[in-house]
Amino acid sequence: MSTGPAPGVRPAPAPSGPAPRPRLAYIDNLRILLTVLVVLHHCAVTYGNIPAWFYTEPAQDPSGVALDLLVIFDQAFFMGFFFLLSGFFTPGSADRKGARPFLRDRLVRLGVPLLLFVLLMRPLLTYGIYTELAAGELPYWLFYILSWDAGPMWFVEVLLVFCLAHLLIRRFRAPQEARIAERRTGRMPGPAAVLGFTAGLTALTFLWRLPVPTGTYWPVVGLPTPYFLPQYALMFAAGALAFRRGWFDSVPRAAGWGGLAMAVFAAAMLFPLSGGTGVLPGAWGTLSGAAFESVFAVGTVLFLLRLFQRFFDRQGPFARFLSANAFAVYFLHSPILVGIGYALSGWEAPAAAKFGAMAVLALPLCWGAAHLMRSLPFAKRVF
Repeated sequence: MSTGPAPGVRPAPAPSGPAPRPRLAYIDNLRILLTVLVVLHHCAVTYGNIPAWFYTEPAQDPSGVALDLLVIFDQAFFMGFFFLLSGFFTPGSADRKGARPFLRDRLVRLGVPLLLFVLLMRPLLTYGIYTELAAGELPYWLFYILSWDAGPMWFVEVLLVFCLAHLLIRRFRAPQEARIAERRTGRMPGPAAVLGFTAGLTALTFLWRLPVPTGTYWPVVGLPTPYFLPQYALMFAAGALAFRRGWFDSVPRAAGWGGLAMAVFAAAMLFPLSGGTGVLPGAWGTLSGAAFESVFAVGTVLFLLRLFQRFFDRQGPFARFLSANAFAVYFLHSPILVGIGYALSGWEAPAAAKFGAMAVLALPLCWGAAHLMRSLPFAKRVF
């Protein structure tokens, strides 16, 4: 299925080593937006027709289709964008801290929330599923083990793997990394490079989905969208390279308008032909689906980078509050949404209306709960 670490986490400056970069307010604001989208995404899954959540009420009216479209368009780009931002902050954090302190920091900031979720939160979240599907057939502890997954914390699980891969590459290719830093341009690649990256992402996604088709779920690691792994990996790598070469120092206006054109083109022309609609069978459907997602993701990322750098590159107290608590919201939103779902279960209303009610309740509750949790001793060391 929801943050250079996870969403909302800023790497803490080390007392020695290269000086950290100043905070980038527009990226903090982008993480707020993406965290809001994670919450809305799972609100839409709750009441749409894609039953991939801890609590769902499948839609009984046409408004559920609109929620499904929100989920599809979200999924096409927003987790890839999280990995891009995480990749952007990874090289600088590793440079400042060194390999071993950086790895220890990632294990604390990512590993501890992952363990807390699967050991404490997930048993509560899956009990309702157990009572509906398996009560009386097997004990809950066995159901819990057999249905093991990381829930939405799959993101930090994958991010840990990417951070480890970055350290390994950094160890064996340190001279090349230094040369990359020397070639820092401060300018984003041109249209040809962007189109080449998009074409490469499309091709890699298509080839990957031949053995790992859309809809595949990896139950043990809990990865709900393994068919998006090429996008996640390439976006993380692009973010790390963007840090080294200064691509985000100044996002040009042309990149923003070009990205918007790509996103609109993908939505208008490629989505109707995507494999998810069943219009094109077999490999052609897989290729068109990969093309839609790749073009839409790259275009949307470019547009939002330009938009936020140009118009949202500052923060007041409220925005700082939202960004400081964003990762804790990502961690806490699951039980809050499930609780609201049960609370609203007796209300007969269209799917879109229940989605709206859940969203209005969930967003302030999530940020309020996150703030309270981070007020606990040592919580800010992790969240």
